[in-house]
Amino acid sequence: MKKALCLALALIMAATALVGCAKKDDDWSYIKGKKEIVIGYTDYQPMNYTDDSGKLIGFDTEYAEAVCAKLGVTPKFVIINWDTKEVELAAKTIDCIWNGLTVTEERREKMAFTTSYIVNEQVLVVKSDNASKYADKASLSGVAVVAEIESAGQSAIEKDLPDAAFTAVDTQATALLEVKAGTAEAAVIDATMAEAMTGEGSDYSDLVVVTSVDLMDEEYAIGLRLGSTAVAEFNKVTEKLLADGTLQAIAEKYGLGARLISK
Repeated sequence: MKKALCLALALIMAATALVGCAKKDDDWSYIKGKKEIVIGYTDYQPMNYTDDSGKLIGFDTEYAEAVCAKLGVTPKFVIINWDTKEVELAAKTIDCIWNGLTVTEERREKMAFTTSYIVNEQVLVVKSDNASKYADKASLSGVAVVAEIESAGQSAIEKDLPDAAFTAVDTQATALLEVKAGTAEAAVIDATMAEAMTGEGSDYSDLVVVTSVDLMDEEYAIGLRLGSTAVAEFNKVTEKLLADGTLQAIAEKYGLGARLISK
């Protein structure tokens, strides 16, 4: 009797283990079975944006294409609403978020992350004429400040500029437009975008980064569904792309060479 009971328990445990393995393997098998990975992104230079001919380019775009080529799947890029990205990911409307996604502990509860690949920080952008006016955090009390909804910029404002008159907008590009148009005094955006889109010769040559206002530092990673085994697959390929210099070359192309995490 004891022998039969032990055998039954062993079978149950084996079946449970098999179910666990099946669940664990499900997401990567799902993506492989489709031979396509749907990538959620927003318009964000220099990560994912269109050139003058309408072609989607950018560091994350080319990084994704290089990884997908190695994995034998086709990348399909889909514009998403940043504030519903976790919902779209869980619902399988998209398979990953590959768009300068900041790693946070709160987000770890809703998605899995690959190894981080870019270092970044949040920065304050204002009109050049206002640079001295908004030279510290205290000067922004009651001032109209914008950031992309549910972004690291919003988190930085809530943490470091709690007395600012904050308004959420749909994208970081919109945040810059608000400052340029004068409907907001300042925007908090990723340094990677600020470096690519402001300064002499750019469409935002009248905007500057206020370096005296220090906001949060962060890292970018690819976001996938919780428990996804695609994380391990992406990490393996990324290691190869770092080793052969491919990722460094893409980073240099988009002015991100010094920000690439190479180890």
